[in-house]
Amino acid sequence: MAVKQRTISSEITISGKGLHTGLSVNMTLKPAPANHGIVFMRTDLENQPEIEALVTNVVDTSRGTVIEKNGARIGTIEHTLAAISGLGIDNILIEVNAPEAPIMDGSSAQIYDAIGEDNIKELEAEKEYFEIREKFVYTDESSGVEIMALPDNDFSLDVMISYNSSVLGNQFAKLRTIADFRKEVAPSRTFVFLHELEFLLNNNLVKGGDLDNAIVIMERDVTQAELDRIADLFHHEHVKLNGQKGILNNLDLHFDNEPARHKLLDIIGDLTLVGKPVKGKIIATRPGHFSNIQFAKLLHKEMCKQFSKTASPKYDPDAEPVIDINQIKELLPHRYPFLMVDKIVTIKENCIVGIKNITFNEPIFTGHFPGEPIFPGVLQIEAMAQVGGLFVLNQLDPDKSYSTYFLKIDGIKFRRKIVPGDTMIIKVELVTPIRRGIATMKGYIFVGNQLAYEGEFMAQIIENK
Repeated sequence: MAVKQRTISSEITISGKGLHTGLSVNMTLKPAPANHGIVFMRTDLENQPEIEALVTNVVDTSRGTVIEKNGARIGTIEHTLAAISGLGIDNILIEVNAPEAPIMDGSSAQIYDAIGEDNIKELEAEKEYFEIREKFVYTDESSGVEIMALPDNDFSLDVMISYNSSVLGNQFAKLRTIADFRKEVAPSRTFVFLHELEFLLNNNLVKGGDLDNAIVIMERDVTQAELDRIADLFHHEHVKLNGQKGILNNLDLHFDNEPARHKLLDIIGDLTLVGKPVKGKIIATRPGHFSNIQFAKLLHKEMCKQFSKTASPKYDPDAEPVIDINQIKELLPHRYPFLMVDKIVTIKENCIVGIKNITFNEPIFTGHFPGEPIFPGVLQIEAMAQVGGLFVLNQLDPDKSYSTYFLKIDGIKFRRKIVPGDTMIIKVELVTPIRRGIATMKGYIFVGNQLAYEGEFMAQIIENK
């Protein structure tokens, strides 16, 4: 059963402060129509510019993920995006009156809960997944970073972090399915080393930093006076401790491996910028925002190929056909030797994919050509037309009989020979809605990943008397 795209049912507003600017931020999330995507709007700027949440708009990853378009930017978006992905939301407008999203408690839990699992609305359009079909790897040997994507039927994540720290050391976190996001990942807060805090503040960063929105890690023993001085820099009340290195005891950990889980949260947020939900297993070693975005760019490039009009559809020979040969014979009047489709493997709202296996037993090879068997271009067009006819006829009244007739073919291009042993993967898309019995379609034929044919055709649907 097809999964539908999602948005939210009603708008909600979340208020907090920006981590780096220290500004008070209001972030209003609003419903959006199908295929709108995730879009930020800077309501504090003239003309309220919009910035699509896409990896192609990322401009900075030094202390969080920042996107920019036409001079307008929005930063620290990864926790918000992780919550949106955790809820399975595809389309949403996020209005923000500051240059960054609110940090809240340093996790995604408060944003996730503010949106609410009961505030989700399904749309009519089908959700499109970017499916990992082969292994992809990003590595940075200088920093020991490796992020890998492997084919899988769901989205899962394994993360390992390793720091040259006697306190943090090595940690591992795992998310088996995105359905576990709220329980296993969302509460995980960002973390920072104590020695970094003063440096960040002196460099005009973490003005909104607070000991309540981050896990502070002390790698050495500190005096109460030193800790009080840092607390004063952040205008925070003094925290009493025993001075020993470890996790600052102003808060309790939600998980023993909370830092690793937060890195997992960051990857989910950053991979949202690929543009479509990912189906695949992600394995990351020592990830950070820079490497996450470099990996997301790699996946985005592949996704653009996968969703290109000239990209070969996924074909699994082991999968059950959507329409088998016996059902095809009920819908089409064609018979041997002119039935040019063996099965239908996909039917979507505006698209159908059929399969035709080419063998040397095709009678046409007796004369086309002796010594060099080539499947004729005119029969490729016929195969495309029959698949398109099945798309239409499958939607009509089964108690009535219909035929489809060519009215026009146009823009035909043959890009490679089709020969015995090839499997034709035939994709046909509806160009315009069917009106008054007229269907305009665009067809493609692939052999493996190679485009062999493309062209447009117009057909008329007539009820048989």
